[in-house]
Parts: sequence; C-alpha cells; structure tokens
Amino acid sequence: MIRFDADRPVEFCDGLRRRDFLHAGSLSMLGLGLPQLAGLKAQGAVDTSTDVNCIMLMLVGGPSQLDTWDMKPNAPIEIRGPYKPIKTNVAGIEISENFPRMAKHADKYSILRGMYHTAAAVHDTGHQMMQTGRLFQGGVEHPHVGCVLGKLRGPKGDVPPHVLLPRPIGATGGNMPHGQSAGYLGKTHDPFVLNADPSDPNFRVPDMLPPDYLSALRVDRRKDWRAVVDRTVSKFETSQDARLLDSSFHQAYTLMSSEKARAAFELHREAEATREKYGLNRFGQSCLLARRMIEAGVRFVTINMFETVFDEITWDIHGSRPFSPISCYRDLVGPMFDMGYSSLLEDLGERGLLKKTMVVAFGEFGRTPKVNPAGGRDHWPQCWSILMGGGPLKGGQIVGASDEIGAAPKDRPTTPAEVAATIYRGLGISLETELPGAQGRPIPIVDRGVEPIREMFA
Repeated sequence: MIRFDADRPVEFCDGLRRRDFLHAGSLSMLGLGLPQLAGLKAQGAVDTSTDVNCIMLMLVGGPSQLDTWDMKPNAPIEIRGPYKPIKTNVAGIEISENFPRMAKHADKYSILRGMYHTAAAVHDTGHQMMQTGRLFQGGVEHPHVGCVLGKLRGPKGDVPPHVLLPRPIGATGGNMPHGQSAGYLGKTHDPFVLNADPSDPNFRVPDMLPPDYLSALRVDRRKDWRAVVDRTVSKFETSQDARLLDSSFHQAYTLMSSEKARAAFELHREAEATREKYGLNRFGQSCLLARRMIEAGVRFVTINMFETVFDEITWDIHGSRPFSPISCYRDLVGPMFDMGYSSLLEDLGERGLLKKTMVVAFGEFGRTPKVNPAGGRDHWPQCWSILMGGGPLKGGQIVGASDEIGAAPKDRPTTPAEVAATIYRGLGISLETELPGAQGRPIPIVDRGVEPIREMFA
C-alpha cells in the first residue's frame, strides 16, 4: 500500500491495485474532461436540460412472475401457486399478497408483464442483458448503464457518478461477467463499490475513509493534488496505468477528504424509526443508503439484493437446497423487498426526489409456470415482470400482458435492450450516442433500431 507520508518511492510487484493505490476506494468517479463533455453536448449525446438520476434494484435470483406481479388466480393450482392477489391503489392492478405496502404505491410505478429474452436460461446472461442491454459475445464486455452515464456526464460535486451497493454479484452458477463493470470503457469508469454491509452495527466504508495518518499531512485541499503524490509515487507515475489515472488523482482525494461525501455514507445520522421502516437488513439499509446517495449528488445507484443464489434465501426458488423454497416469498424475501422498495418510493416522493429519480427493479428472468416436483419453480426467460417508475417514467399502469399461465408474452413483448433504451432516454442520453470500443471502434449505446418503451413516457 502507498503511504502518503512515506519519503521513498514505492514499487508495485503485482500490478496496479486501486484500493492499495490511494487507500481510498475506487477511482471510477472520473467522467470526461470538460472539453470532451462539451463536445458530447454539442453533438447532442447529452441533454443538458435533463438532470435525472436512477436507482437500479437488481433482484438477483429471478423473481417468479406468478408469485409477485403477474398472478394467475384462475389457473390450476400447480400454475397459480400458493399466494393470492390483492388490490392496489390503482383500479385494475393487482399484485401478490406478499407486498401489502407496495400495493399502496402502485401509482408510482408501472408493471411490465411481457419481458422476455432468448439467450440461455442462466443467471449470468440475464444479469448482462438487464444491466447493459446486450449479451456479451466475442470477448466484448458491454458497460453497465450507470457506467455509461458516469462517462458521459461525469461526477456531480465530490461524489462518484455511479455507486454499487452493497457488493458485486458473486457466484450464480456460471463463469461469465455479470454486467456490473464499465466493460470496454475501462476501469476508470467502474462503479464505486461499497464492499460493506450497511445493516452491520459497525458499518463503515473501508475503501473510502482516509487512513488515520492522512490527517498528519495537513494537506491544504486548495493545493495541487499532484504535488502531494509526486514525492511518493515517482516510479509508479512512469507506468502506463499511472498515465491512464493521472487525471483521477484530484477526484480521488476530493472524495476521501470531503466531509459531505463521507456524510452521505453515515447511516447513523438517520432516525432509528426511519431505518426500521426500510428493514434492518442488508437490502433495506442499502435502499436507505441509495436515497442518501442521490441526495448527495450520486447520479446512479445499483443495489444487488443478493450476492449469490447458493445457500442463501433469495428469489431463486427451485425448492430444494442449495436454493430457496417458494415459501420464502411469504416469510422473508417478499417482506424484505416490500419494506425496502416501498420505503424508498415513499421517501423519494416526500423529499421531492422521485420526480427526478427513476427507480427500476428487475430480476434476470422469470420462473417456470408449472411448480416443479420440489415445490418450487425453475428458470424461465420466456416471460417475466419488472417494475419501472420515477423521473419521467409513468406510473400506475400495466404495460404488456402474458398468456393465461404466465408462460409467454401475449401483448407488447419487451426485451432487455428496450429496457436499457428506456433508461437512457429517461437519463437524457441520445440513443444515437456512440462509445469508444476496442481500438477506438465506435459502439452505439444500444443496437441500431432498438427503441425505448413508448408507453413509459407521457
């Protein structure tokens, strides 16, 4: 690790490690330089009149459409499952009884019931497609939507443009990327990753808070950051990685030395009643932290509800170990989502933030219409439901429909690419925008011909 109070240069024997380099977390808050950003604005890639944020809830495991937001109460028992529908505050919209608080906020979100994709029915492919709009092929890793936003708009104040909570997606049965990095945009545009459990009583952000010895330096923040590190990283600066990160030094120091930035992560500032309303669990407290991030100026927050599908109760209800039983939707997963998601919508609305913050919640696929012999449901990318609302997105509606057993879209089929296009449009990013791929080859942010979901906009 580099010590800023050391007198001699430091040599790296194992390559660049961002955490060791600044002992302050990710350097990915960097966006474009001012000339580059001005150029994109001039080209119409960024709508400067729009300043919309986004919170993406990644429901790792794949929620069952039939037991959440597209119930089939008149289907045979082996199709409809154990749960009953309840009415919401919008006439004609019903959801599962496992989400009573969510039912009171149906005017704030839309349910898209015709989601589908045709790739392999494995978690990794769904994660890629839902968070980037594309399936990774030919060695090309496409960037997460939040990373694209960070590159095009850059940071707002002292905080990074894209934060991922609480940790990246881990093992889900495949050996492929999950679509949560900046991909071909480069690591400087990766999200700032919390890597800590905000529900832990001793929660702190290990990769952001400055080390104790930093205060001894008494560095004047108005001084050039480059002058501070010159003494300790002269050898490192000659490397290609250092040249790549040169412009990020000041942003990294600003993040770890900014009282406002650090305060955004301090959940103890919230009233205990507020924390309890969200749920005293990893997902609930991540939702609360996401609201604080948006208030602090973070443009995009990604929340992974779970890190893995193995030996943990999740949406992945195959019915037998190491996966989850269908009863967990009633006993744990459903109430956990109901509290966190509903409280997030409530708080954003009460604070005037929902009008400029999209909140999207989705899994990587749905579940088989027929309950399996273990009493659960298996992977089913042919049809599932997602939630979208906030910002410019309309709420209080159903978009699309599935057939009588929830097996396939019957009306308005919707793809992950269209979801990505909808988020981009909501963020004020032109779908004609091209990003620099490998060897400088331009890559459009969505495939040619992909359009946003028109029903989501007034």
